[in-house]
Amino acid sequence: MFSGRHFDRSVILLCVRWYLAYNLSLRDLEEMMAERGLSVDHSTIHRWVVHFSPQLLERFNRRKRCVTGKWHMDETYIKVRGEWMYLYRAIDSLGDTVEFLFSESRDLPAAKRFLRRVLDRHGRPDCIVIDGSQTNHQAVISSDAEDRLRDRSRRSLNSIRIRRSKYLNNRIEQDHRRIKRRIRSMLGFKSTASAEVILSGIEMVHM
Repeated sequence: MFSGRHFDRSVILLCVRWYLAYNLSLRDLEEMMAERGLSVDHSTIHRWVVHFSPQLLERFNRRKRCVTGKWHMDETYIKVRGEWMYLYRAIDSLGDTVEFLFSESRDLPAAKRFLRRVLDRHGRPDCIVIDGSQTNHQAVISSDAEDRLRDRSRRSLNSIRIRRSKYLNNRIEQDHRRIKRRIRSMLGFKSTASAEVILSGIEMVHM
């Protein structure tokens, strides 16, 4: 994974983790490395983040602990090249990220695409908490039914319980603010591809 790199893996991992986890700019990290006697250009750190985040996420997912049976689902807005895009997210009752999906649209097909991904990767929860969104409510009902039809062993299971409450869903809305605080110092995303990679890395360090 790190073969052929000029810098030691510990330096690369430290820069990638600090950039994803804390409100640090690339130039902040360049200066911090310089204080440690390392000359690392900020553009090199950015390449590390883009290159290694997907690989680290893939490895992390193999070892990720099981999520709880109660999820909070919602979407938030992210600006890319001056245009609004949408980040669908689910966290469990412990506040750990269950799954996420970056989407150009905010509609029923996008919500169902997100739910198919989360159900395929993490199984069926007992309960999903959403706000008053009718679209997300329909998406949960439809995706749950399709999931049980695809798998005969699940047809006897109870439907996923849905709780619709703006108050109960404050947990994930507060978690959205954490994500937005982190990306504010990045001064926006230049492309959908880089936004998706970096957002996946930010989610990973909070799983």
